[in-house]
Amino acid sequence: MSTHRQLHLNAFLLGAGHHSAAWRRPDSPAEQLGDISYWERLARTAERGFFDAVFFADGHSTGDVASGPRWFLEPLTALSAMARATERIGLVCTISTTFFTPFHAARMLASLDHISGGRAGWNVVTSMFDAEARNHGLEAMPARQQRYARAEEFVQVTQQLWDSWADDAVLVDRAGLYADPARVRPVHHHGEHFQVDGPLTVPRPPQGRPVLFQAGASGPGRDLAARYAEAIYAVAYDLTAGRDYYADVKARITAAGRNPEAVAVMPGLVTYVGSTEQEARAQRAAVDALLPTAQSLAQLSTFIQQDCSGWELDAPVPPLPPLERFGGPQGRYATILRIIDVERPTVRQLLGRLAAGGGHCTMVGTPESIADRIEHWFRSGAADGFNLMPPTLPDALDDFVDHVVPELQRRGLFRTDYTAHSLRGHLGLPRPARGAPA
Repeated sequence: MSTHRQLHLNAFLLGAGHHSAAWRRPDSPAEQLGDISYWERLARTAERGFFDAVFFADGHSTGDVASGPRWFLEPLTALSAMARATERIGLVCTISTTFFTPFHAARMLASLDHISGGRAGWNVVTSMFDAEARNHGLEAMPARQQRYARAEEFVQVTQQLWDSWADDAVLVDRAGLYADPARVRPVHHHGEHFQVDGPLTVPRPPQGRPVLFQAGASGPGRDLAARYAEAIYAVAYDLTAGRDYYADVKARITAAGRNPEAVAVMPGLVTYVGSTEQEARAQRAAVDALLPTAQSLAQLSTFIQQDCSGWELDAPVPPLPPLERFGGPQGRYATILRIIDVERPTVRQLLGRLAAGGGHCTMVGTPESIADRIEHWFRSGAADGFNLMPPTLPDALDDFVDHVVPELQRRGLFRTDYTAHSLRGHLGLPRPARGAPA
């Protein structure tokens, strides 16, 4: 087994695929999204490819239900079932620090870690849209500074709750104590956003603490990731953007007094894999052709927070405000600005770029050419791995596992078998001691 630096791969599972028209294909699994066996099959495919983890994002509003599926099964519920259908692969989901409480999140994630035997991970987010806020008793989303202050306190309290039971607290001494009270401690947290007595109702998770992921895009998000994340999901449209983000967030991790080499940065990656370049391009063209223009413009309007329904499709994209004047989610908006700056696309071309993955890196080609580009990103300081976003499911995931993974293995860039049983083990992370700093 090679001991040199190797890629990390996650599989980001979403609906019938990340392309917004994927569900429209005649053979799409659109009718199966409420069937847990569909998700179990996808998880087993990723496990067959020795991926570190599968990942579910989450949202708290439906959006335009006519335009296609977004959310269906609640992620933690689905991952608990998927844990029973798999053996090694990590199980990561988004939990919003804006809408949950630390006790609730800590309890659910600790339970998933026990159910899966130490494979749980948490993608820490602050949520985005006012429509989500209005489903949780708020008129609108809190200001960014308040959201991130709450998120930081949320993470701190959650970690204290996971540490509220010592590893050896449970004795099961039938003649005496089930658990040693001296080894279970309250939290007694009284902060700006939360008051939590503790201890948690679930003994310490097998991993000590589930793995913390973060997708920091804005400055506050990157700072939060630098202080707490053990792996980072990134958005990088091209190699230059990837290098810039990678260098910036690694510098922030160093400034936070942590080891930057221990935190894997994984940009999103959309792939179309064919036996020839022409075949791969035809795959993308076929699903692009199913894209409805009006709904695509509506999605773009959401991303840029202005109405673009009247934009001329074959004209250049109209001028957009600079990033510092944009009040919405900055990661996706920065990517859109990057696409416009690099390609000077028409509106129609921009819609096509955003249809699969919303501006994440897209690679179209043979297994060899895609492996070439992955290796270039990996070796040139742009990525420690990738968060694979299959544009169509299940076929794009199958194609990557069956054809690209063997090419990466042949080059010594990716594992040929699991060497660990926990998600921390897959990522090369130590098990944190009780009470250790983040």
